[in-house]
Amino acid sequence: MNTHDPNQAPQRLLAGAVDLSSLAQTATSAPSQRQEAPTEPAAAGPGVAVIDVSDATVESEVLQRSLSNPVVVIFWAAQMPESVQSVDLFAKLATESGGTWTLARADVAQNQEFAMGLQLRSVPTVVALWQGRIVDVQEGIVPEQLARQWIGQVVSLAGGEPPAIPVDPQLEAAEEAMSNGEYDVAEAAFSQYLNENPGSVDAEAGLAQVRLLRRVTEADADAAMARATADPKDLDAGMLAADIEVISGNAEAAYSRLITLVQFSAGDDRDRVRKHLLDLFLVASPEDPTVAAARRKLASVLF
Repeated sequence: MNTHDPNQAPQRLLAGAVDLSSLAQTATSAPSQRQEAPTEPAAAGPGVAVIDVSDATVESEVLQRSLSNPVVVIFWAAQMPESVQSVDLFAKLATESGGTWTLARADVAQNQEFAMGLQLRSVPTVVALWQGRIVDVQEGIVPEQLARQWIGQVVSLAGGEPPAIPVDPQLEAAEEAMSNGEYDVAEAAFSQYLNENPGSVDAEAGLAQVRLLRRVTEADADAAMARATADPKDLDAGMLAADIEVISGNAEAAYSRLITLVQFSAGDDRDRVRKHLLDLFLVASPEDPTVAAARRKLASVLF
C-alpha cells in the first residue's frame, strides 16, 4: 500500500460509485469461524461520535447508521503509526461534533472483506457515507485543517450544519499583518506555520496571497500591462500582468495568459511559469470552477 505526500491534496477515488449492500450480505453470511468471535456490541445510537467496526458489523454500524447520520469510516493498522495518528485526529473531530457525524474505526485486520469491497489502496484511508452510499474518499494523511474542511463538506451534503472551523491564532495574526501591508511579517508567519503544520491549505494560500500582493504593490500596473502586450513572449512581463489581472478580478484571463506562456516556453522557463500559475491557483478557492478549467488546460499543454 502506498503512502501519501502531505504537501499535496489527498487523492480521491470511487466517490458515489460503490453500493455497499453486497458487503452487508457478505457479513451476514460469513463462515462459522467468524461467528465464533466475541459478540459485537449492539449498534450505538445515532448521536454517538466514535465506534469500532468489523466485517460482521458493517450493516448495522455503517450502512444502517448512514441512513440517518453521516458516517466516516477510517481504515487503519496498528503497525502503521501514521494511521494511528489519523485515527486520533478524526476521533477528536468526531467528539467535537457531538454526534453530528459518526467516526467508524476499521482496523484492516478485522475488516478485510470491507477493505476489499472498497478496493482499498492505502492506509490510512477515510471513507464518507451518507444513506448507504459513498460520497467521498480521502487516501493517506489528511492535515487537520483540510480534514475539518472535508468533514464540513460531508455534513453539508447530508443537509446538516457544517461544524465551525476554529480560527488558529497564528494564522489570524499572519492574516492581520498581511491586511496591514506588513508583507515580510506575514510571509514569515505563514512560512513558520507551514513548517509546523505541513500541508496546511490556509498557510499555503496565505503565502501565495502575500507574495502576490507584494509583487503587485511594487509594480507599475499600466507599464507592466503595456510591456506584456508589446511582447507576449516576455515571461517576466507576462507573469506580472497575470498578477495584476488576478488582483483586478480577471483570473480567467490571467490563467489563459500563463498557460500560453507555458505552451511556448521550454526547460527552466516553462517550469518557472508553471510554478507561478500554480501559486496563483492557491489564491483562489479550491472549488473555483475557473481554476478547475485552467488546470485541465494546463495539463493538456504539459502532457
